[in-house]
Amino acid sequence: MQDFLKIEQLEKRFVADRPVFADVSFNIAQGEFVCIIGHSGCGKTTILNVLAGLDQASGGHVYMNNREVVGPSLDRGVVFQSHALMPWLTVRKNIAFAVTSRWPEWKAPKVNVHVEKFVEMVGLRHAIDQKPSQLSGGMKQRVGIARAFAIQPRMLLLDEPFGALDALTRGTIQDELMSIVRETQQTVFMITHDVDEAILLADRILLMHNGSDTPNGYVPGGLSESVTNTLPRERTRAGLHHLPGYYELRNHIVDFLVSRAHVGPAH
Repeated sequence: MQDFLKIEQLEKRFVADRPVFADVSFNIAQGEFVCIIGHSGCGKTTILNVLAGLDQASGGHVYMNNREVVGPSLDRGVVFQSHALMPWLTVRKNIAFAVTSRWPEWKAPKVNVHVEKFVEMVGLRHAIDQKPSQLSGGMKQRVGIARAFAIQPRMLLLDEPFGALDALTRGTIQDELMSIVRETQQTVFMITHDVDEAILLADRILLMHNGSDTPNGYVPGGLSESVTNTLPRERTRAGLHHLPGYYELRNHIVDFLVSRAHVGPAH
């Protein structure tokens, strides 16, 4: 697979001599699903916002398709933990607003067909003309996901999109996301705190440590490890814990979070 996104020596500092993270470098291939895991404060959301063009790094570069990312673009769809829907618009019109921003030359009937396709994809056909106030939290997140997919971005950026949902709803939407990603061959970068969610969805899991004070001085946060998920790609939530290698992979990530994520990079 060809590298589609390249992150080179990314750094973010709010205080001059104490960068939140430094020297963060990794690549994402076209069609790859990458999750990043780490404790609060390590800089995961800042990295995602830099990839989205919503924030600027203090140092380093991000290239997508060999072009430097310098601001927001409809080539990158973003789904946040809060749905960010416009409350005065229906589901149909929330998504249509994004679609007409992407393709301003499209006539209303074409926009409508496109919108309905993606609403159908997330199982919300029955609620297409309802406003956000009439929807549950899980339904609002589905609308956010449908809107992100509807602009057909080159890359999808997900910041804990299921974090506020109950376990049952979360599982259903994970399944929907997985099937849509497989169907569209979408490239995805996702933040999660849920180890099983990362193992279920990701081809590769990036483990990030927090910045910390050590006897030798302050160590910035950064990437400790990139873990390749070797479980079969056609995995399911129900069958995950039966797969050979699942417990070793899960224990490795949990061990990192418990014992290594707060003490600087692995040596």
